[in-house]
Amino acid sequence: MEEHLLLHEQTGSTYFLLYTAAVILLLAVLGYWYASKWNKENTSRLKKEEKAALRKKTKKMRLAAHLFLSLSIIVVFVHFAIDMGKAYNIDSLNLKAEIEVSDDQNYGAEHSDDPVKYEMKIPTSGTHSPHDIQFGFYKEKPRNELLVHNMEHGDIIIHYPKDAKPEIIEQLNYFVNFREAGAGVLAVPDENIPEGKAVVVTAWTKTMELDQYDEQKVATFIYTYINKGPEKIPAQIRRGGGTM
Repeated sequence: MEEHLLLHEQTGSTYFLLYTAAVILLLAVLGYWYASKWNKENTSRLKKEEKAALRKKTKKMRLAAHLFLSLSIIVVFVHFAIDMGKAYNIDSLNLKAEIEVSDDQNYGAEHSDDPVKYEMKIPTSGTHSPHDIQFGFYKEKPRNELLVHNMEHGDIIIHYPKDAKPEIIEQLNYFVNFREAGAGVLAVPDENIPEGKAVVVTAWTKTMELDQYDEQKVATFIYTYINKGPEKIPAQIRRGGGTM
């Protein structure tokens, strides 16, 4: 059976806990509603035995509602505990997929505040801004001058088309959480992706173009080339990018 790594499931798996908590909370609300309704029905018109039975019934329902409410709170707590404690171990991306990567020409690493005309449509080196930007998922493409600076520090840039499928977007949102020392991952929309290519992944002087999106190849590229730029900055200084 062909292996298929659903990396995005690690991002969305705990949402099931939230849905479960919502259902349990609904049961708690219904329990309180019925308990209140039965309590109002316990009037002087009822016989002594009927009142006792209704009080007992109401007490049991109220207790069940308390339990459901407590359980929903516990499930929500577990959800956030798992999410906060989730480890994005870079070694988990070592999938050893076969990848074709081009060794691009090194156009230097000078700094300039001026706009730069790059030799490559998706540059992987060259003169760039003295500033970098934060790791993460971007809905609008940052300037190439900024992205090149990030790659100088060993960051990985995933260039995706704006019309990428939702499941791909979800996976890219997962990938951008990975770190290696002071380097990270950025996903940016890019209209310069060559025709017929689904995604382009770059590092300093490295380019991988994929005809079809393949999360195993993207993972392998990240593992192989992250933090391999010519200028490595300690994690305590970069702190997620956007600090240089």
